[in-house]
Amino acid sequence: MDLTTKYLGMTIKNPVVPSACPLSRNIDTVRRLEDAGVAAIILFSLFEEAVVAEEETLVRFLYHQDTGFGEAESFLPTAQDDFVSSLDHYLEQLAILKQALDIPVIASLNGVTPGGWLQHARALEDAGADALELNVYYVAADPNQSSIEIEQRYLTLLGSLKNTITIPVNMKLSPSFSSVSYMVKQLEGVGADGVALFNRFYQPDINIDTMRLVPKLSPSSSADVLLAMRWIAILHGRTKLSLGATGGIYTADDAIKLLLAGADVVHFCGALLDHGPSYLGKVLQGISSWMEEQGLDSIEQVRGRVSQCAVPDPAEFERANYIKVLDGYSTSPGAWV
Repeated sequence: MDLTTKYLGMTIKNPVVPSACPLSRNIDTVRRLEDAGVAAIILFSLFEEAVVAEEETLVRFLYHQDTGFGEAESFLPTAQDDFVSSLDHYLEQLAILKQALDIPVIASLNGVTPGGWLQHARALEDAGADALELNVYYVAADPNQSSIEIEQRYLTLLGSLKNTITIPVNMKLSPSFSSVSYMVKQLEGVGADGVALFNRFYQPDINIDTMRLVPKLSPSSSADVLLAMRWIAILHGRTKLSLGATGGIYTADDAIKLLLAGADVVHFCGALLDHGPSYLGKVLQGISSWMEEQGLDSIEQVRGRVSQCAVPDPAEFERANYIKVLDGYSTSPGAWV
């Protein structure tokens, strides 16, 4: 069974690629993921805010440390070499993984502005990253900011990256664009090599006793797969970018649906956190078994067989599905008794 696929210009051994998550912080865990059969690894994200905060702290201590008390000043750092930043730790982990693994290692940057932190992308490339994923976690909360301005933010960030590094760049997008397909084509024009659909915005909760916001993590589910499945099916055959699916992928069936829609890779996260690295071996076996049952010999034969370009009625990916679901609804007998 040929499970190989193309991803960001690379040929990888199968379409299963864990998304950026805490598991990549531990070298032993990453080795277990490789042993389970994953085709590439995306490192945990390096956050813009963390890099900027550390740089500001470093400047304050190194260049503005005149306290007026000579003895106190002697306890403050005097050389930048004494400071180990989150970027330093990230580069070290990247270099370790590149030396230890036989699969591609993809770095991940999470930010919202085209600031100086993008200059660190070159350091990630020099450390051996095979590609870079840009996760633009931006909530458009300003009512005075137009959709054009928001889209331009993504395009500017991507353009800055492409001017800084030569390795492939993957853009992780949210589903909150008025036209997802148009945005993907715009990114392709600026030089993106792939997109990951979709970035999941974690919603805050309200504690009704304290009347304050609290962070809340609601686990995804297989039902969330359908959002990425629809848009990947619409995009397949209309863009040359690598199409990655993320969000709610828990089973081999979930992965198969996304491959049929046209995904080049499927990104697992929650399932790994719940079941551990060895679970992906079961997923790959499930994909292979299904392909054998269907008489399919390669992922190439699977990809896009149920994309919008391939189905008898393309409208089913648009308004027709909405109409059929509502018209076909009926309550269960005795449900209102």
